[in-house]
Amino acid sequence: MASSILHGKMSQKEDDEAEKCLHRTDLYIEVPSTCMPIVYSPDYNITFMGLEKLHPFDAGKWGKVIHFLKEEQFITEGNLVEAREATDEDLLVVHTKQYLRKLKWSLVVATITEIPPLLFLPNFLVQRKVLRPLRTQTGGTIMAGKLAIDRGWAINVGGGFHHCSSDKGGGFCAYADVTLAIKFLFERVEGISMATIIDLDAHQGNGHERDFLEDRRVFIMDVYNRYIYPGDGYAKRAIKRKVELDWGTEDSEYLQKVELHSEGALNEVRPDIIIYNAGTDILDGDPLGGLAISPQGIVKRDEIVFRAARRRGIPILMVTSGGYQKKTARIIADSILNLQRQGLIGDDQGTGLADGSTFQKVITLHAMKSDDQNSK
Repeated sequence: MASSILHGKMSQKEDDEAEKCLHRTDLYIEVPSTCMPIVYSPDYNITFMGLEKLHPFDAGKWGKVIHFLKEEQFITEGNLVEAREATDEDLLVVHTKQYLRKLKWSLVVATITEIPPLLFLPNFLVQRKVLRPLRTQTGGTIMAGKLAIDRGWAINVGGGFHHCSSDKGGGFCAYADVTLAIKFLFERVEGISMATIIDLDAHQGNGHERDFLEDRRVFIMDVYNRYIYPGDGYAKRAIKRKVELDWGTEDSEYLQKVELHSEGALNEVRPDIIIYNAGTDILDGDPLGGLAISPQGIVKRDEIVFRAARRRGIPILMVTSGGYQKKTARIIADSILNLQRQGLIGDDQGTGLADGSTFQKVITLHAMKSDDQNSK
């Protein structure tokens, strides 16, 4: 316990020192009030001579989600927030220089993305066709973190690379976007000192768990199939609410557990921001997830999490993470549309003010109360 407290203090001290010498970033930009806090770029999608088809992940699903949302007239080209690529300086907020250098080897990228033929390609092509889309999605998650604070909610249509930590990638995750979004907020946004990660992808989120293993400022709830990748026992020590599921878990049991533990986690610790990793690989028939949740169950799951956040007035950032079937894009779009129908997202949600000042005041008041409690 003493080492945990010590590390928590050290992490805070590191962030305080970082604030004094913050690098210049293009990711924390002013977004017009006419834009929805939904982040996307066509550069998210990976298309490269069909090699992307060698992985079960639908490497074009993000564009399909946007297509469906446009069809339903929920968004237009003009009111989306276009994601920007995270630079090396942005990535170094979390990643080690040694790790970023490793990504200049095609063999390393082939291993991380689980696309073996990449090892035969020149690295400049791998950078342009595979890693650049992932860096852009990573930039999108960081941008959406700030948007969530300003507007009360935000969705990055990509991201959720929860298997990547500061010095190691895996499971199609080359950059630690969840960790980066939180670190950026801690360092750059006044009053943000506590975060909760609700990870509902079918796989354990071992990347962000390793990054925040000893950091008391980050509360992690993880619900996953206990029998599948990555089975990272060391990283599990970071999970404050661990819900391990069996093969073939269905809607009724799953939704009951999600609601019980989401409510419990937010009652246990009230964060300044929720990062919601909304993987759709829990869908029945997913080749890697091993669960049996229906499309309607996924839509209901997202509603449960957003409702818990909105009821408490806590900003929420959603990333889409895993999902390995062609129909997952339609389900993600349907879920976002349902959130709007339920009044949980939309133009009238969040701040009530275009500049986000209402939510910022709530956060500041909460931070003052936390300081008062800590001083007693």
